[in-house]
Amino acid sequence: MSSLSFAGKRPVLADLVPGSLVRDIALVAGGAVLTGAAAQLTIPVPGSPVPMTGQTFAALLVGASLGMSRGAASMLVYLLVGAVGVPWFQHGTAGLSGASAGYIVGFVFAGALVGALAGRGGDRTPVRTAGTMVLGNVVIYAFGVPWLMASTGFDLSTAFAKGVTPFLVGDAIKIVVAAGLLPLTWKLVSGRNQD
Repeated sequence: MSSLSFAGKRPVLADLVPGSLVRDIALVAGGAVLTGAAAQLTIPVPGSPVPMTGQTFAALLVGASLGMSRGAASMLVYLLVGAVGVPWFQHGTAGLSGASAGYIVGFVFAGALVGALAGRGGDRTPVRTAGTMVLGNVVIYAFGVPWLMASTGFDLSTAFAKGVTPFLVGDAIKIVVAAGLLPLTWKLVSGRNQD
């Protein structure tokens, strides 16, 4: 694995793709499109104005795969393009209004954090990946819950009950998948580089 280090910094998966500026633009745009596509996978949550979607999983995977700068940029593109009218938020919606918008704002910061942790090896083992994804989810909730409170008038306990608690099992499943997927990808890439 030492052949995969860049001046003391550990690479993220995107660093293994050849190229530079064009590659980075394509990866940032691709991460935003992936997140927009994943947002269309929605499951209504009874009693909550926030649906369960695939976009959180995509946002965290994009952050881990692209690294801090590209991960945050990709989620910022997703946020801004959706805010100006591209209907790629959940259920094909656009604009930064409604109960879910704070979670989308949180994707930018979670992408940066998860990307930074991945750049320090936070995606190399299942345990580290799980910890990285948990922290990313906490960041998303840190933005989503206050926005949910402001947009609905919920107090903190109600917002937590409607905007966090119903999603914990789904988050746990997504974390388990990521904890298997990212380290496996690194194992495959490392094996290929040794050939």
